[in-house]
Amino acid sequence: MSRLALAPMEGLADDVLRDVLTRAGAYDWCVTEFVRVSATVLPRSSFMRICPELGNASRTRAGTPVRIQLLGSDPDLLAANAAGLARLAPAGIDLNFGCPVPLVNRNRGGAALLDDPELLRRIAETVRQSVPAEIPVTAKMRLGIEDAARALDCARALEAGGVQELVVHARTRDDGYRPPARWDCVAPLREALRIPVIANGEVWTVADWRAIRAATGCADVMLGRGAVADPLLSRRIRAGEEGTETEADWEIVAGLIADFWAQVRRKVLPGQAPGRLKQWLVLMRRIYPQAETLFRALRELRRANAVDDVLRQKLPRSAFQT
Repeated sequence: MSRLALAPMEGLADDVLRDVLTRAGAYDWCVTEFVRVSATVLPRSSFMRICPELGNASRTRAGTPVRIQLLGSDPDLLAANAAGLARLAPAGIDLNFGCPVPLVNRNRGGAALLDDPELLRRIAETVRQSVPAEIPVTAKMRLGIEDAARALDCARALEAGGVQELVVHARTRDDGYRPPARWDCVAPLREALRIPVIANGEVWTVADWRAIRAATGCADVMLGRGAVADPLLSRRIRAGEEGTETEADWEIVAGLIADFWAQVRRKVLPGQAPGRLKQWLVLMRRIYPQAETLFRALRELRRANAVDDVLRQKLPRSAFQT
């Protein structure tokens, strides 16, 4: 049976969106935004801030296991932080070798490490040795920096270091998020490794999910921005449904929007909340024309109270029923 995972998405998929998306559709696990490890052993509060689900047995309200992602380049420091995190009993610890952000890369984090397979192996090995065997240690990588020439070396190094699963985002760092994803480059990694390889990149529809599995040979797929654009995508995949989104779908999504907004209002300052909602709608309008209409109505608003009023006017009444 194919597994579905919800990707870590820095600056987008925080605990609120993870909560909403994992209740909208069934995921086998999800991964937090990265915790940057750069100079010290972080306190418990740093992990709890990025993953409040640790207070719920490392699960979302829907029961989806949440793995915490670490980003850094110092094997010993990463291992020390992983050991501290392990005391909070996370559902898993994931290592970030995929972030393409220039600021992160200039500080030797994320995808910038893909020029040094031996360093990847040492990071994986020291982290794995620092964490109890019952806590999975996994990794997510891109195909490389400029090209995919060393992708297999990096993947083998991570396997040798002890990671138990590897997610491969089928783009290089320099590809950013530009389509198309290089699904064909994942297949040789999946064929060469003994551990599960999970395919990731440019899956927006059920047809894309079928295509990435066919191109890579991977049984399992991680959904990223496609799951944000269509919160019902994982549900459609599970049901084998393909086709145009319906008005009934929008009613479900509208309820998710109302719930998301209520949670964001509680979490952040009123002046910050509108931007969070608009950020989600920008992606969602790719799938739902109703999201485009809602985004246009909210685009110029800066006050949370004004957003409250528009949502009451634009969303179906059923969206506010609990």
